Amino acid sequence: MILENIEKVRQNIEAACKKSGRNPEEITLIAVSKTKPYTDIEEALPSGILDYGENKVQELSEKYDILPKDIRWHMIGHLQRNKVKYLVGKVSLIHSVDSLRLANQIETEFAKKDMIANVLIEVNMAEEESKFGISAGDTLELIKAMSILPHLRIQGLMTIAPYTDNPETNREYFSKMKKLSVDIREKNIDNVNMNVLSMGMTGDYQVAIEEGATMIRVGTGIFGERNYNI
Repeated sequence: MILENIEKVRQNIEAACKKSGRNPEEITLIAVSKTKPYTDIEEALPSGILDYGENKVQELSEKYDILPKDIRWHMIGHLQRNKVKYLVGKVSLIHSVDSLRLANQIETEFAKKDMIANVLIEVNMAEEESKFGISAGDTLELIKAMSILPHLRIQGLMTIAPYTDNPETNREYFSKMKKLSVDIREKNIDNVNMNVLSMGMTGDYQVAIEEGATMIRVGTGIFGERNYNI
């Protein structure tokens, strides 16, 4: 079933790209495996997907130890500063940097191993009180402050759009994210790329692709509903 789900998602990616005149190769599909057993990832691996997203540092670390080392792990959940040290050498991309204090902690921990942390700035574009992320208006200032940190590489932006039954309602947020990304790129800030736009989840990733997403984060659409009671 997991492999069938992945094939369906890939067909939807192709359809969204065709509609918007994009190349499907521009899109990285991150299979969000949070709360799912490592055996589900083993079942997904024959599909060729090597990018997997986790919300919790402990869960990422446990799966990292068990599964093949060519997997690219994405930390997509809120990251506490005291947990950063456990990600060094394990995580491919941290999607959820939303403060200079967190950025400084990442710099400190990755500097100890002389490693580079690839990060995205999490933007709360919809300004939901229940969500983490920096406001769109404060994003450039944070990026400028972070750009001098030698062990960080800002690769782009990430957002979590509101949960909705109608993905069209999130189009405006995805469109604003794309514009923000372009505006920041035009500043030509040293040590800052805007190559990654991580947005769109199971319910709205096709709209996100149409508006410029380069990474989509699909969990339920691949692994099925989650049981948060286990």
